[in-house]
Amino acid sequence: MSTGQLFSRSTQALFYNYKQSPVQRMLDFDFLCGRDTPSVAGIVNPGSEGFQKLFFGQEEIAVPVHGSIQGACKAHPTADVFINFASFRSAYASSMEAFKQPTIRVIAIIAEGVPEGDTKKLIAYARINNKVIIGPATVGGIQAGAFKIGDTAGTLENIIHCKLYRPGSVGFVSKSGGMSNELYNVLARVTDGLYEGIAIGGDVYPGSTLSDHVLRLNNIPQIKLIVVLGELGGRDEYSLVEALKQGKVSKPVIAWVSGTCAKLFKSEVQFGHAGAKSGGDLESAQAKNKALEEAGAIVPTSFEGLEPAIKIAFQKLVEDGVILPTQEIVPPSVPEDLSSAIKSGKVRAPTHIVSTICDDRGEEPTYAGVAMSTIIEKDFGVGDVISLLWFKRSLPRYCTKFIEMCILLCADHGPCVSGAHNTIVTSRAGKDLVSCLVSGLLTIGPRFGGAIDDAARYFKDANDRKLSPYEFVESMKGKGIRVPGIGHRIKSRDNRDKRVELLQQYARSHFPSVKYMEYAVIVETYTLSKASNLVLNVDGCIGSLFLDLLASCAMFSQQEIDEIIEIGYLNGLFVLARSIGLIG
Repeated sequence: MSTGQLFSRSTQALFYNYKQSPVQRMLDFDFLCGRDTPSVAGIVNPGSEGFQKLFFGQEEIAVPVHGSIQGACKAHPTADVFINFASFRSAYASSMEAFKQPTIRVIAIIAEGVPEGDTKKLIAYARINNKVIIGPATVGGIQAGAFKIGDTAGTLENIIHCKLYRPGSVGFVSKSGGMSNELYNVLARVTDGLYEGIAIGGDVYPGSTLSDHVLRLNNIPQIKLIVVLGELGGRDEYSLVEALKQGKVSKPVIAWVSGTCAKLFKSEVQFGHAGAKSGGDLESAQAKNKALEEAGAIVPTSFEGLEPAIKIAFQKLVEDGVILPTQEIVPPSVPEDLSSAIKSGKVRAPTHIVSTICDDRGEEPTYAGVAMSTIIEKDFGVGDVISLLWFKRSLPRYCTKFIEMCILLCADHGPCVSGAHNTIVTSRAGKDLVSCLVSGLLTIGPRFGGAIDDAARYFKDANDRKLSPYEFVESMKGKGIRVPGIGHRIKSRDNRDKRVELLQQYARSHFPSVKYMEYAVIVETYTLSKASNLVLNVDGCIGSLFLDLLASCAMFSQQEIDEIIEIGYLNGLFVLARSIGLIG
């Protein structure tokens, strides 16, 4: 521990238990510092293999993912830092396994609440094998301009504000990760900035102590001033007191132990961290501050006095020629993620897909602008939802009721029609539900359910051109085209399709006009004179009635009606309806 700095610009780490944000923050810091290679060599996700796509500046890189610690260490022998984001339950096992790998030198344990017995075992193993633990309950550490652990120092904006993209002259060690960020800001204001900072963690038994790191910082030539932030509870600060008394620390040390307000409380107080709980007078902040001051550290009278104390000490070192302040540099701009840039209004990006019917970006999804809660509260039916999603408007109730009738009446037509037969055969072959359904739907065509659109097209064209049934039917015959919507294999003049009768009865009672349906009935009269099975079937009935719905509800322009007929909306009714039966 006392040999010197832990990290450098070439340090690489293995990241255990993948979390995108802290990994990307490390890579952004690398780019900001001008590193040639990313600091994250690989990710360990037990049971997973592959890679994760992340950004190194503008470039998208693939960071390898390994299923085991041993495999990751073998694949990346130069990675000597292990950043452990495991939970407090599994932190011990994963940390111990990492320590047993010869390539791993430093482990940062992020989880708090690691059982004290486990922590003590890790500490003992690390000391025997000359390895370093940062944590548990730590955000990690940072060497300015070189390397940082996970979320240390917070956001990219804070890192730039604290000038951590280049090294300064101050070493810092603290128990608190949050207070570390505050002190990095202080150091940027009153000194030339941080060289290295470590948050040892707030648990009762930290893997490495304040004094461990102070002695190490003392041996780093670039560090000229050391700042220490302790807290009440425990006796870690007294080992630093002894080191100061014994003359082991040759550089100025400015120290403050937080928690002096604990004396104002009548009962014992717990201050956030597990270790921040005074167990007696010696563990109080006042006693520690006094001992540090008597040992030779610069100790202000309050936390507010810490910043001016650092400023005075730094200026004296500059005046004495000990510090030649670091020259300021302009860091490169780290590209902003597209999602955050769009959110902040800095860019506009074209979408790949535009939906004009549904939007789920707000508090609740909407169908054609109608909120989901409204659909439920107003007791909308399937027909209402279809009118919103297919036609982008709320059709009158008689229209949506007609849509629902079509679905109900066409849901199934027995097992012998081609679509049902294909579905059954596919099912007997042991295929999954979607495969069975698709095999049936692919059979839909002019001979099975796919004549609704064609019936609507031809009936509309003939009626609009005022063709007589004779002219219409004979012209179709001349073209070699069967009249869509006319003809049935079972139904006939004397055995009518009940579905057709029900739809016609409803339309005559509720539609403002049924001119297209009446035209289809006249055509049927003519075709029945040729053969008894040339009846108006359900496809022709739905096709002609949908023409009447669109034309008579006064909610569609002629152009919209022509488009709906042309692009094949109406067969969707049969596809939707028959899916119900095919699934059954």
